[in-house]
Amino acid sequence: MLAQKKEWYRKALFFKRGYFQKGKPTAVGLKTYYTKHLQFLIKRVLNQENAIDDVNNFNNSFAVWMFGPLKQKTMKKIINWFVDPPVTGQSTILIIRLLAGGVFFWEGILKFVYANQGVGRFTKLGFPFPETTAHFVASAEIIGGLLLIFGLLTRVTAFYFIIQMIVAVLSTKVALYFGTSPLPLPPAPPTIGFWAVLHEIRSDYAQILTCLFLLFEGAGRRSLDFIISTSKKVYSMSEKGPADKRR
Repeated sequence: MLAQKKEWYRKALFFKRGYFQKGKPTAVGLKTYYTKHLQFLIKRVLNQENAIDDVNNFNNSFAVWMFGPLKQKTMKKIINWFVDPPVTGQSTILIIRLLAGGVFFWEGILKFVYANQGVGRFTKLGFPFPETTAHFVASAEIIGGLLLIFGLLTRVTAFYFIIQMIVAVLSTKVALYFGTSPLPLPPAPPTIGFWAVLHEIRSDYAQILTCLFLLFEGAGRRSLDFIISTSKKVYSMSEKGPADKRR
């Protein structure tokens, strides 16, 4: 009964506007009716989309409010861990730094001097942009090797070299295991397989563990990291001294 009343009211309203003639809707009436109905549907859909956007924005803002400070604190701790390494280790850590840094330093120079160790090697391994990649890796090894030798930014440099050596092992030694390496095989047995990988990985393995040691233990007392850290502490103590006297 209510639906019939609504239909009668709609027809009466349209009849007054000239949209109905003899109880039947005219072309103008149909066009107007469907246009208004379509506008109503579009408006309803847009309102639903806005409501969904509001909910998503609220969820995002709530997540930022809840977990934003936690992420910032975590990132700050990670950055401080890398930038402020321990510097109270033994002075003999210098020997380990000379070992690892020296190898990286002259291997970087070697990649510029001999093309088969630089661009040619990266081309055979199928790296994208082999010339750019070879020059970048060689430059990073020269600079990083010097940083390890002098004990500056030791943790950052050691972490980079660990990643680089892992990539080097995966890109060269896996193919050696299956005997499909594009690089020349070892001149003497074992040439392929598990023992061949262990034999060829010995220098990479030593460099990874050496850098891992420097990553956790720092550069020791005979390093630029130690000098910078000590100067910071002395400066902070000198700044606190006058302030305490004023009080």
